[in-house]
Amino acid sequence: MARNSSTTRSALPDLHSSDEAQRLEVLRNYQILDTPPEQVFDDLTRLAAFICNTPVSLVSLIDSDRQWFKAKTGFDNIEGSKREFAFCNYAMYSDDVFEVEDASCDPAFQMNPMVTASPSIRFYAGAPLVTPEGHPLGTLCAIDTVPHRLSDSQREALRILAREVVSHLELRRARLQLEQEQQKLDGLLRMANNAADSLYFDNRCEIFIKQDHKLVRVNTGDIRYVEALGDYVNIHTARERFTVYSTMKDLETKLPPRDFARVHRKYIVRLDRIVAIEADSALVETERAGQPVPVPIGNSYKAVLLNRLNLV
Repeated sequence: MARNSSTTRSALPDLHSSDEAQRLEVLRNYQILDTPPEQVFDDLTRLAAFICNTPVSLVSLIDSDRQWFKAKTGFDNIEGSKREFAFCNYAMYSDDVFEVEDASCDPAFQMNPMVTASPSIRFYAGAPLVTPEGHPLGTLCAIDTVPHRLSDSQREALRILAREVVSHLELRRARLQLEQEQQKLDGLLRMANNAADSLYFDNRCEIFIKQDHKLVRVNTGDIRYVEALGDYVNIHTARERFTVYSTMKDLETKLPPRDFARVHRKYIVRLDRIVAIEADSALVETERAGQPVPVPIGNSYKAVLLNRLNLV
């Protein structure tokens, strides 16, 4: 007569306990549930099946209400099962390899649907997958449809392979964490670069203007306002006016945006040279005219302009 499990069975923990909640949190932190197959875990299950001389071997992870197979040899059409039917639900809480030699003779499993119907499990041996902190995640198990019993060397090999599974879970988690940290770092670098670019562009203090076959350096701090005139643009500084062949849109990109504002489809003004707003005009200070020059404000630009002024 085949023996029952070769390890002492302890009662299953309360599935609503704080320990179970913590276990599930640890499991999910591995970010492995429902992920595609990975060669290293597939290789370990094949090796376990070969060593234990069984047609089936699984890396089985126990979620809140299911067992899910990260890797499998055999059970080709089965992705998992309900947790309540999982042999691994018992095995992962065992202190050692949990072995059932003939499930049809074991009171705990003989009425289990996985025993009474397909896949007709008879033999089961599972080594718990336990994290370095002591949290059980599932098992590396070997399964057969006929009664079976492992030798001492096979049990020891299954223990070793289970530790290898955990080691690769840890490596996988560490790699994911590094990738996530790298993504965060890349994001911070992009933000820093964008800030640097913004700082650079916001502090553009000079432009060069083509005048009579030469380039004239103009400090943007001297510019009072810009007006469009057909295909040309007039740039009014404190004492001079420069006429260049350009568009307002192109010139707007060359001026520091924190200092200048588009107030009309034909006008750009320097904010710190506005001395007053009267009706639909901005009075802009210039040294050439002696008196502030009225610059029209378009209706669609007025709200934006007022939002940028330090109103009291």
